[in-house]
Amino acid sequence: MATQPVPERSLQRIGREIFCCEEVSVRELAREVGINPLTLEVKIRQLQQKGLVQFLEGRKKIAINADYGYVVGIDLGASHLHFALADFRGETRKDATIKIRPEDGPGKLISQIKEGIRDLVAEAGKRRLLAIAIGVPSAVDAERGVVAFANNLPGWKDIHLGHELEKEFRLPVFMENDANMAAIGEHWRGVAKGVDNFVFIALGTGIGSGVFIDGKLYRGHSGWAGEIFRMNIGWQEWDKDFGDSGHLESYVSGMGIAAEGRKLLGPQTQGAPSGLAQERDAYGVFESYRQGNPDARAVLEKIFTMLGVGVANVIAILDPDLIIFGGGVAKGAPDMMLGIVNEVAHRIQRDIVPPMKLSALEDKAQTFGAIYSALTVACDAIVRRL
Repeated sequence: MATQPVPERSLQRIGREIFCCEEVSVRELAREVGINPLTLEVKIRQLQQKGLVQFLEGRKKIAINADYGYVVGIDLGASHLHFALADFRGETRKDATIKIRPEDGPGKLISQIKEGIRDLVAEAGKRRLLAIAIGVPSAVDAERGVVAFANNLPGWKDIHLGHELEKEFRLPVFMENDANMAAIGEHWRGVAKGVDNFVFIALGTGIGSGVFIDGKLYRGHSGWAGEIFRMNIGWQEWDKDFGDSGHLESYVSGMGIAAEGRKLLGPQTQGAPSGLAQERDAYGVFESYRQGNPDARAVLEKIFTMLGVGVANVIAILDPDLIIFGGGVAKGAPDMMLGIVNEVAHRIQRDIVPPMKLSALEDKAQTFGAIYSALTVACDAIVRRL
């Protein structure tokens, strides 16, 4: 049987499917990408000769060669940096977390990112670093590697982070919004695996979401799809200036909970803030709630009710199969949060409310998304050189 030519985009898809499945049969992969098994086997032999893949079970299955190289995935938050060095099957070999001071500005933080990458690479031995991916708390211009506007990181507007990292390390760099990265991670190895239509809602210092439609991340016209921090759930305040945070994030976020806590509970719930990150930390409110403080309960009931209204609005627009909650705020009082959000959403949307779950990857969802993104970028670069 004659083989048919395989365009580059099909080769890229082959690589991505193998990364997704970790190991897959030749027949299943051929069916998934829409080419005949003999044609596929020819291309896989090319990948094998390059050392990228391995045949298993007498050439019936294929798997990525874990030792081909490695990638770095990074989660840039408003209070921390998390780095992970992963092999070519996406298994984390080394990770590190460092606290940051967002008020120090972009220059200092970019230096910390570069240093964190160098520290991981120094421990990697002879294996090659092939790509870097980073999730950032902002909409991004992926083509230019620009952080558009990170409202929780002072000074981070139109920052060419991707270009800075490419120039430093001479490697492909992929950058994406952090909630989108978390959605990618959940779709790869979390509770959304096999789910084509879902929304990941990230509840940390701020609030955002990543949207998957028909098995693909939806970014929207300007890359701002899912940026629900500016959603207004109170029409009476439609013309009020909420600054860079927007209406929803001013309440439903770590900094919103911290601010409400200071109003009702006083400054002692937060301790003595030593920086912007600590000032925005909702830990004190959650701790007071766990100790039985009724005022702390009232704060959280208010915030989670507002979250429920926001979720009901998301359901009205997207009608997803699943909603996932992740981030530090989601871990503060998860049973209370899920109970109130479900009650409010069902009251508004009645019978179309989908299942709601906590992230299976917890605070590593963004990092898993970054690892997967770095692997696909590296795979695409390899395919282009074939």
